[in-house]
Amino acid sequence: MTKPDEHRDEESSHRGGFGEFAGESTGLIDRSFREQIVLVGVQFPGASDDQVDANLDELAQLVDTAGADPVDRVIQKREAPDPATYVGRGKATEIQETSDDADADTVVFDDELSPAQQFNLEKILKRTALDRTAVILDIFAQNATTLEGKAQVELAQLKYRLPRLRGRGDQLSQQGGGIGTRGPGETQLEVDRRRIQRRLAKLEKDLTGLRRTRKNQRKSRRRSRFHTVAIVGYTNAGKSTLLNRLTGAEVLVEDRLFATLDATTRRLQLPGGETVLVTDTVGFIQKLPTGLVEAFKSTLEEVAEADLLLHVVDGAGPDPEGQMNAVRSVLREIGAGDVPELLAFNKSDQAEKEGFDHLLYRHEGSLSFSARTGEGLDHLLASIGDRLRSLTSVVELRIPWSRGDVVAAVHREGEVLLEQHQEEGTLIQARLDEVSRELLSEFIEHIHSGEQYD
Repeated sequence: MTKPDEHRDEESSHRGGFGEFAGESTGLIDRSFREQIVLVGVQFPGASDDQVDANLDELAQLVDTAGADPVDRVIQKREAPDPATYVGRGKATEIQETSDDADADTVVFDDELSPAQQFNLEKILKRTALDRTAVILDIFAQNATTLEGKAQVELAQLKYRLPRLRGRGDQLSQQGGGIGTRGPGETQLEVDRRRIQRRLAKLEKDLTGLRRTRKNQRKSRRRSRFHTVAIVGYTNAGKSTLLNRLTGAEVLVEDRLFATLDATTRRLQLPGGETVLVTDTVGFIQKLPTGLVEAFKSTLEEVAEADLLLHVVDGAGPDPEGQMNAVRSVLREIGAGDVPELLAFNKSDQAEKEGFDHLLYRHEGSLSFSARTGEGLDHLLASIGDRLRSLTSVVELRIPWSRGDVVAAVHREGEVLLEQHQEEGTLIQARLDEVSRELLSEFIEHIHSGEQYD
């Protein structure tokens, strides 16, 4: 893109970069070369040095995943953000000097910038100024593969760009001349804004149709009576590797952030014989843009409607607790905060035993495994089965001899724990879900707590 600094060398003036609005393109970065990036973090009261460093380390990973190279970083301590430039004019000038020394093309801030702050910073920095949100949006644009995923990402990108449009130079010229067209006319800025609004309306209409389709798919799965398990967790925690290991799903696995975005659902048979549906979902991250959460609402509804969340945590990572809190924050935001959760720490083969033991001690009921080697997966599957069975009720049914069809239905719909043939008919103790209990209610004599029969 054209940089705010008109006097930079000819090579840099045509390179492009993060954040460009270029016609119909949905990308935010020109990947014909690797940009040089300076990272900026601001430490506010209550945040520790380690937290700021960890956030910038993650931002560096995001920038690298997007196709650029972090070359330097700047950290500032402030009481509150500066309304005009976020970091203050003096610090912005210092960042500009650092960027000049590093020959950086772009400056990326760890926190979200307002359109006015971004505009003011670019005038001072004389180069593109972006925030974490823009980088994450660009990564999502690279990795979206399905029609729904691409539409969701483009919707979030356009909503991000719309308030950041601004006219430059000859783009403010009138659009027409002659009889009936003379006057102030339309600026290119207004044309761009109207075009984006039309595109937003079309995307939202398309996604509404896709959401209806996904909703019908969920209804169909519910009619199948299979329990659903959603694998959730921080990005790069090993969710796709786990799904592949358990089901042979062949989902893309790479050691980078947001390698997969599109939800994948597969059948899995548990050790007890039950069949469940397991869904791999998009990974979460600190400061996940609100626009992305809203755009991926239909995908994330898979999580909110699951019977059990398998929360996968990178137990060998630098901040497992912080990642868990970030995931749970997003879960609450999408209405999945009350869904039962099984906490599982991955990468037991890569971490020190003492650190893993400490995590398991702090989080009662959690377990550890390695998706890469398969260690602990038998225990994981058994725990999933136990947790799902604890969500059902054990009922006693007394079925007349003449109703063999009902006996067959009980075997088909639930897990039979006890079957006795008596004079007046068959006595069965079985685990049944709510729908099956309603269908067989006339034969039910007692309902017990599911935990009595674990």
